Amino acid sequence: MAVQFGRRLRRGATTTAVAAAAVAALSASQGPGSPLIASEDDQPAAGATPSDDNAASGNSPYFTDLPPLNTPDKPGTSVDLPVTGSAESGIPASILAAYKKTQQTVAGTDAACRLPWQLLAAIGKVESGQARGGRVDAQGTTLSPILGPALNGQGFALIKDTDNGAYDGDSTHDRAVGPMQFIPSTWETWGQDGNGDGRKDPNNIYDAALAAGRYLCAGSRDLSLAADLDRAVLSYNHSDEYLRTVRSWFEYYKRGTHEVPDGSGVLPAVLGSGNDTVRDPAPGRAGTTPSPGPSPTPHGSTTPKPPSKPSPGPSDPGGPAEKPSYPPLTPDPTPSQVLAGVRNAGTGELTATAGDAFAERIKVRARNGLGGPLAKVSVTFAVTGDTDAAFTGGKRTVILTTGADGTVTAPVLKAGEKTGGFTVRATATGTSLPAVSYPATVTARQADTIARTGTEKLTAETGATFDDIAFKALYKKAAADGVAVTATMITDDEKPVENDKGPYFEEKDGKQVRTLTELSTDADGKLVLAKIHAGDTAGTYKLRLTAEGGATVVIELTVEAATDAGTGTGAGTGTETGTGTGPEAGA
Repeated sequence: MAVQFGRRLRRGATTTAVAAAAVAALSASQGPGSPLIASEDDQPAAGATPSDDNAASGNSPYFTDLPPLNTPDKPGTSVDLPVTGSAESGIPASILAAYKKTQQTVAGTDAACRLPWQLLAAIGKVESGQARGGRVDAQGTTLSPILGPALNGQGFALIKDTDNGAYDGDSTHDRAVGPMQFIPSTWETWGQDGNGDGRKDPNNIYDAALAAGRYLCAGSRDLSLAADLDRAVLSYNHSDEYLRTVRSWFEYYKRGTHEVPDGSGVLPAVLGSGNDTVRDPAPGRAGTTPSPGPSPTPHGSTTPKPPSKPSPGPSDPGGPAEKPSYPPLTPDPTPSQVLAGVRNAGTGELTATAGDAFAERIKVRARNGLGGPLAKVSVTFAVTGDTDAAFTGGKRTVILTTGADGTVTAPVLKAGEKTGGFTVRATATGTSLPAVSYPATVTARQADTIARTGTEKLTAETGATFDDIAFKALYKKAAADGVAVTATMITDDEKPVENDKGPYFEEKDGKQVRTLTELSTDADGKLVLAKIHAGDTAGTYKLRLTAEGGATVVIELTVEAATDAGTGTGAGTGTETGTGTGPEAGA
């Protein structure tokens, strides 16, 4: 299912200036909806555009306060606080575990991103109040669905159903789903199995956190850099207010957090958009206006702190609250400037004979967020697997840059002597974007013709030898070098087998054998059998040579009874037959 680009919904103006400065309202739009990785044929869906800057924000399923503007309270400094820290800095156990596991997983596959778990915690706080204060089961799945409002164009973007209600229970319009608020079409591309249960469930905090982590790391971002972190957060929700809110929680969590039991986390208190309670749309009912629920009481305190006037903590008794500072905002790049992935640009089957160059050249195309070509993208081509194949110059890895048409072609790939399969992978250098894999196969050198050179008859007396019998192998009328050949003395039967009488070969240790393997043709396609022992029994015998590729030739060897003089070798009667004879081979 194609991912929809540009589906971030923005918060409208709040009813008061104080609320606008202090509160970031959560809406269904806050799930990632303008991904940087897309399926092969992604294009923006017709009508699926974000509401303009003046659109009403609508009924958000969660509103979240800004964090206290002072440093988190130190454990044990107040009788009103748990010994582990302030209520606001508490994160439910399963939620915290999911964030930390995601950081570890992403570090193992995309260390250059430097994803901090506190960023996931900040986004999770804004998106769903840490999965409604940690209301999840033992596997990390929310006890009830967390759904955004129906995206029906009434105060929100118009996004018609893309999943037939599979994720959000709404077959008319899409809704953001789960603790990280993914739009169904986005989840279809980004969904992950973070808890290893074989499912990709947006309602599971382990799955959703890992998907969010990979989403934030897309496009070769380094989240230790302020500008890249801004781009990542803005790609999740392109709103300066959203960025500031996430940034404030990010900095707050970096100064200190602690674990609290699942289900006991602090929920958002009140709100800046005219609502005075936390609201939760009825799951699966498009366009339903939910009934207000009871105002939650933050865990560890009896009275919520007004968001506009945070109370100073013990570390700053009675003094004015610090004003948070935010880094300059860096505009998120437009989809046409964002690398969405690389794809095969028409490379055909990769097959070559050992020692030959592959006729096909590997070609990839870099795509932007609109599916168009993207120039100046660094692409790494790497030969992987058990092979001695390499690019021109013997290199197994090369890095090249795409041209104006978004394509780049790897150097010529040459097969080695090792036969079998291997893979060439093309990746956008330094990113976590999926690689394009090109399976390749090296086949053994072959011959379609093999024949004896020379026409003299082959005769030897018993006890003597046949010397220097030469053959030549061809493939498509050209000399077939390096082709494996097997020579066997065979019986003169309809279905011949190895003969146990007559001429034989002799191994280095003097052992008599009637089959030789590990023979191969030279650079000119030639093979010379230097010595064949005639044996002690007179008669006519057959020698068969079989080349890799199936070409065969059978020649006759005549053994005559030795005369009293015993000359040893000589010319006598000899004929040859075979499927591989031809004028080129007799030269």
